Amino acid sequence: MKCAVTTLDNKKAGEIDLDDGIFGLDPRPDLLARMVNWQLAKRRAGTHKVQGRSDVKGTTQRMYRQKGTGRARHGPPKVSQFRSGGRAFGPVLRSHSHKLPKKVRKLALKSALSAKAADGKLVVLEAAKTDTPKTGDLAKKLGALGWSSVLVIGGAALDESFRRAAGNIPGVDVLPEQGANVYDILRRDTLVLTKDAVEALEARLK
Repeated sequence: MKCAVTTLDNKKAGEIDLDDGIFGLDPRPDLLARMVNWQLAKRRAGTHKVQGRSDVKGTTQRMYRQKGTGRARHGPPKVSQFRSGGRAFGPVLRSHSHKLPKKVRKLALKSALSAKAADGKLVVLEAAKTDTPKTGDLAKKLGALGWSSVLVIGGAALDESFRRAAGNIPGVDVLPEQGANVYDILRRDTLVLTKDAVEALEARLK
């Protein structure tokens, strides 16, 4: 499939052929949902923890004898129904990550790229470079292009001036091609790929 190439100055810079096997697939919402859940689960710290019965300091002796008092039977005072007792079935330290096959992850990334292309939200940029790291100058250029919520994916190495200038603009994310992922692609309205990023992604996903 053909796609027009533009510049940061909103000028045409020719066309590029996009691989239909990567950018022309039918989007799979089920795979996109699985991939986003997998990514968000991996980033969870899992450091939530409360004191259980075994963590509370105190005696393990009964509060009073079992029979003869006329009161309910009770064990040690560390149980959850008493004040300062341990919490029953509380959260513990654990990992929330789960496995997802590589084939599914690869197909999900293809599906995300194809979804943006199908919606007309995929833009190919000649190069993500700027002469000076001025946030105001870059913000004007992005405004002229109509990019308010955008993910820019560059080549293997990002232009430092562009990265620094874009770092202070709300709604603009910049990633190298090896950092391209489904969650970041879907969370922004427009996906911008440089020509280097297109070549790298096609080589990575074939």
